[in-house]
Amino acid sequence: MKYLSTRGHVDRKRFCEILLEGLAPDGGLYLPESYPKVDDITLTNWRSLSYADLAFEILSLYIDDIPAAELRAICRKTYTEAVFGTQEIVPLKPLEPGLYLEALSNGPTLAFKDMAMQLLGNLFEYELGRRGEELNILGATSGDTGSAAEYAMRGKRGVRVFMTSPHGRMSPFQQAQMFSLQDANIHNLAVRGVFDDCQDIVKAVSNDLDFKRRFKIGTVNSINWARLVAQVVYYFAGYFRATRRNAEKVSFTVPSGNFGNVCAGHVARMMGLPVERLVVATNENDVLDEFLRTGVYRVRGSMDTHETSSPSMDISKASNFERFVFDLLGRDGTRVRALFGEQLGSTGRFDLGGDPAFGLARERYGFLSGKSTHADRLATIRSTWERFGVMIDPHTADGVKVARQYLQPGVPMVVLETALPIKFAATIVEALGCEPQRPLKFAGIEALPKRVSVIPADVRVVKDYIARVCA
Repeated sequence: MKYLSTRGHVDRKRFCEILLEGLAPDGGLYLPESYPKVDDITLTNWRSLSYADLAFEILSLYIDDIPAAELRAICRKTYTEAVFGTQEIVPLKPLEPGLYLEALSNGPTLAFKDMAMQLLGNLFEYELGRRGEELNILGATSGDTGSAAEYAMRGKRGVRVFMTSPHGRMSPFQQAQMFSLQDANIHNLAVRGVFDDCQDIVKAVSNDLDFKRRFKIGTVNSINWARLVAQVVYYFAGYFRATRRNAEKVSFTVPSGNFGNVCAGHVARMMGLPVERLVVATNENDVLDEFLRTGVYRVRGSMDTHETSSPSMDISKASNFERFVFDLLGRDGTRVRALFGEQLGSTGRFDLGGDPAFGLARERYGFLSGKSTHADRLATIRSTWERFGVMIDPHTADGVKVARQYLQPGVPMVVLETALPIKFAATIVEALGCEPQRPLKFAGIEALPKRVSVIPADVRVVKDYIARVCA
């Protein structure tokens, strides 16, 4: 299996090379040269597998430079009841007829990012140990990626983490999860700006090839293909739990700001998973909803990025979206480079509404979308609690609200849960008048000493910080 850049770079690389690299040399994102196809017999054989063994079967289609026995061992080490709280790993919860929640938030940091990040930590440690090398991970988080990465990488041999986050824009619980960590290999950088500023810094550092090589910079954001392919697994698991026969189809609704989570669903569908619709749910920062309705992709600046009660989706520049556009445009790297590398940088927008390819987003790839507001998520949290006795976080509420717009008779709709409610306690209290349950291991976390540096939104400041730590 070889990987190519969405922007047409001539190099083709194997999995373990791109695992440690992040962005391609031309600023593009890596994708496999082709998606492996899964047939009916394979789906039947996979139905009875444990989550860890399902992960191995799917990942082994994309990873052929780690011996099979060792890859299986990594998967079994990662996906355990001890780490994820249940033997099922991602149990399916019925809400109303035809509508389900797939529970992805039982990991160490109570968010779906753990599903991929725990695997990534073990893959990094394995590959760095095999090479005898070190890696400096630079990441950006709007809330959950950062804590998931830090908990997965803390104490890992050969790994340092430098995590940027928007100063003051995460919930107190999210901040405490990250900033209370005292591990020597974890460095938190709170950027005066929004998530997109953090993401721009990560991309700028990754595009400085000399700095990237000198300081061995890697990424854990979903621009890293390993993160995304690990998320493909729970689409298969959710499908198997929502159906009895391979002839049945399932739709998924995914709360998404950066397009990484739902892009994994796109990959699963391209592999042959019987997915009817992939519904993207956004909050007031509706860049993705606007594109899927009109064909216009229009990024917003910091001043036009709303601060909302589903803060992990307060994103106006969806970095993973480039992967889908690459497929949508027939894998034309030259055209993708013109759109994302040139036009977006100069005008902040592009318009595919008049392009015949735009219609394929819905017709061939099954994408639909909708948006949810603060009032919507409060109402959805309240009704879900009152009707079903199930408490959901604000991002999952965005998903449930939008999912109800696209329910189809006979087609189960699975909403991907994104986090446990405790991470956004203030909004839960506003909706329900009561505090969400807090796991004992996080009691009093907000009062713990903080280890964080507040910095301006400046690439040079981040580079200097990394250079000092690595000196």
